[in-house]
Amino acid sequence: MINSNIVYEYFNNLQIKIVETLQLVDGKNFINDSWQRKEGGGGTSCILENGNVFERAGVGFSHVLGDKLPRSASVAHLEAADRKWEAMGLSLVLHPKNPYAPSVHMNVRFFIAKKEGLEDIWWFGGGMDLTPYYGFDEDAIHFHQTLKTMLDLYDKKLYSKFKKNCDEYFYLKHRNEPRGIGGIFYDDFNQLGFDKSFNLNKSVGDVFLNAYLPILQRRKDTYYTEKERSFQLYRRGRYVEFNLIFDRGTLFGLQSNGRTESILMSMPPMAQWKYDWKPESGSKEEKLYTYFLTNKDWLDHE
Repeated sequence: MINSNIVYEYFNNLQIKIVETLQLVDGKNFINDSWQRKEGGGGTSCILENGNVFERAGVGFSHVLGDKLPRSASVAHLEAADRKWEAMGLSLVLHPKNPYAPSVHMNVRFFIAKKEGLEDIWWFGGGMDLTPYYGFDEDAIHFHQTLKTMLDLYDKKLYSKFKKNCDEYFYLKHRNEPRGIGGIFYDDFNQLGFDKSFNLNKSVGDVFLNAYLPILQRRKDTYYTEKERSFQLYRRGRYVEFNLIFDRGTLFGLQSNGRTESILMSMPPMAQWKYDWKPESGSKEEKLYTYFLTNKDWLDHE
């Protein structure tokens, strides 16, 4: 039998560690909002809005229980459809104020389904991805190299596999463009057995601050004008589109009667849409499309 309590404890502690660190970076404290779910379980949403560095930062932990899988999960996992299930995870999205500082998403999660007399069905999932509005090679290389170095400790094939997953998942099909410059993404992961799979999931959670904070520190005080701010808001619209149309976590949360405020805390507080907008030729905005969102192999630059 799998002991889910140790996963629960890790996710709880990770939330505390990340929130405390981000409070030091921003200088403003998060609001902690704990909630309970009628069908079973609950969680804590930690939110910081209109801070010194972050326009919005959300770090949420959820632990939900049920007797029947939501449609978004049961379609892919028919073997678990008639079992009692338990899902838990930590998810964060950071939207800095400065347009030169990228948004970032990170998630680590665990799912287990049980039925009397049968072996447990379980898996881990997670990953992180970077969404710059104005890209810098050194930032992209640092982010990807940090993730590769961590994954290479488990299997040198994992980075390229998880990176490919990320590039394919965080893609806006209706726009024919990626959301950002990717990172890593994995789901249904149990190939290493419980202990090693859990260790990998912990490594992903633990490496997040090392992957993102050096980039944030470099960019958070960069001078910008209203033009850069307007482009940031326009590109944030892509973030909204992806989360509402494609994101499996959002769909799972809504279909499982999760807490809407917590599910949608990843949304940027401000975004905008412009009809058939195109960047000026040769501009920094055009470079995002023609270079940063099309360059897939950042570690080849080394």
